[in-house]
Amino acid sequence: MPVSLFISDLHLSDDTPDIEQGLYRFLEREKQVDRLFLLGDIFEAWIGDDDDSALAARFATVMARQASRGTRLYFMRGNRDFLVGQAYLARFGAELLSDRLCLEIAGEPTLLMHGDLLCTDDIDYLAFRELVHDTKWQTEMLAKPLAERRHLAHQLRSMSKEAASNKAEDIMDVNESAVLNELTAQGVSRLIHGHTHRPQRHALPIGERIVLGDWTKTGWCLREQGTRLTLEEFVL
Repeated sequence: MPVSLFISDLHLSDDTPDIEQGLYRFLEREKQVDRLFLLGDIFEAWIGDDDDSALAARFATVMARQASRGTRLYFMRGNRDFLVGQAYLARFGAELLSDRLCLEIAGEPTLLMHGDLLCTDDIDYLAFRELVHDTKWQTEMLAKPLAERRHLAHQLRSMSKEAASNKAEDIMDVNESAVLNELTAQGVSRLIHGHTHRPQRHALPIGERIVLGDWTKTGWCLREQGTRLTLEEFVL
C-alpha cells in the first residue's frame, strides 16, 4: 500500500547536528516511502541556491539517495527557507510547490500549506513576509556575496527571535477564520500545515486541521497509508 510522509520545521543549521542526523536515520527507516512532502522551514535559513555549505551538500546527497529509491520529493518553502529555488532542488530531483497545494490525501480533498499565511493576527510578520517575497528584494539579496548574505541571514534570525519573544502566543498561532476561509476558497475539507510548532489534530465545522510538529529532541511526521492518517512522534 502506498505511503506518503509529511514533515516540516526541522530548522536545520550548523547548530543542529543531532536533528540533521536524526533526519537521515529517519529516512533510512523509511526507504519504501512513495512520496515525501517537505512543508517548509526545513532549513533555519537559506541564503541562495549557490550556498556552498557542507550542510547544503550533505542534505542534497541524502535526498538524492532517497529519490534513487523511488521516493518522489516535494518541497514547499517556509518563512525561514523562502529563497530555496529550482536550482538547488534539481540536485536531488525535488519538485518545488507553491504556497498552496490541493490534492487528495487519504481519500479526502486536502490543502497543504506551510502555515505562516494563516497567522493573520501577526501584522508585523505579514508585512515582513511581503517585503522578502518581493522579486526586487530577492534579486538584490541574491546578488550580494555569499559572506554578506550569511551575515544578513544571521541578523534576520536574531531580529525574528527577539520579535517573537515580545509577542503574545495567540498572535503567533493561526487565525481560525483564516483557516476556514482557506478551506472554503479551495473547496477542501482538510488542511495540513506546520509553522506554529503545535502538533495536533483539530476538528473543524467543515473538516479537520492537522498541525505538523517541529523537530527538537524528537521528530514528527504525518503518515498517509491508504485512507489512514497518523500523526507520529519519534525519538531522533
